[in-house]
Amino acid sequence: MVGGGKMAEALLGGLIEHGWANADELHVVEPAAERQVVLDATYPGISVGNAPMSGIDAVIAVKPHIVEVVLPVLSEAGVGRVLSIAAGVRTDTMEMGLPDGTRVVRCMPNTPALVGRGAAAIAGGSAATAADLDWAAEILTAVGTVVVVDETDIDAVTGVSGSGPAYVFHLAEAMIAAGIAEGLTPQTADALTRQTLLGAATLLSQSGEDPAQLRINVTSPNGTTQAGLEVFAEADFMGLVGRVVKAATDRSRELGG
Repeated sequence: MVGGGKMAEALLGGLIEHGWANADELHVVEPAAERQVVLDATYPGISVGNAPMSGIDAVIAVKPHIVEVVLPVLSEAGVGRVLSIAAGVRTDTMEMGLPDGTRVVRCMPNTPALVGRGAAAIAGGSAATAADLDWAAEILTAVGTVVVVDETDIDAVTGVSGSGPAYVFHLAEAMIAAGIAEGLTPQTADALTRQTLLGAATLLSQSGEDPAQLRINVTSPNGTTQAGLEVFAEADFMGLVGRVVKAATDRSRELGG
C-alpha cells in the first residue's frame, strides 16, 4: 500500500477483517512518522516503511500529484501489478511511467469506504487481464461494492458516486437548516435528518424497488409530501441534479487531461 492516509487505512482494515490478508502480510509505504505510529497501533504486525518491497503487487493510495513520484520507485522495485485509487490519473499515464507489460487497474472509490459502505468502479489498462480486475475487485469489495466499467466511463462515475457523498451531505445541511427554521432545535433537526437519510438509503438498498416507486409509495395525493415535491418540481430539481453531476464529470475530464 503506497500511502497510509484515511482511504488506505480503510482498505487495510477491510482486507484484514475479511480475511483477504493477515496484518503481517501487508506492507505500507508511509514516510510521515505520525501516520506510521497510527498504523502500527491500529494494525499490530503490519509492516510500515519508507520504501516499497520488491516484486509484490501495489495499491497506489496517494494524492494525484504524487503519482508521478511514486511510479519510478515502483518500477525500481519490480512491481508487476498496480491498483490506483488516485483520482484523475489515467491508466495510460501510469503505464508510461512503469515498465512495459505492467498490469494497471484504475479505481474511482468514494469516502463511505471509510465505514465499509463504499461504491467503487474499476477499469483495466492495456495489459490488465480479467484476473487482474478480479484481484482489484477483491480488494475493494472489502470496503463496499465494485463495478467494472470502461475507462471512458470513469469521469461519469466520479460525477455520480465519487462526488456523490458530498451531494448527500449538502442535502443533510439544507434539511437541518430548514428544520431549525421551522422551529426545531438544532439537536432534533440534526438527529431526525441523519436517521431519515440513513433509513431512506437502507430502504432503497434493501427493497429492490425502483427509486421512483419508493417516492410514489411515500406520496399521498394532496398530502404533505406532495406539497414538498411540488416545490422541487417547480425548481427543476431533476435538471439541477443533472447539471451538478455534469459539472463534476466535466471537471474530472479536465483534471485527467
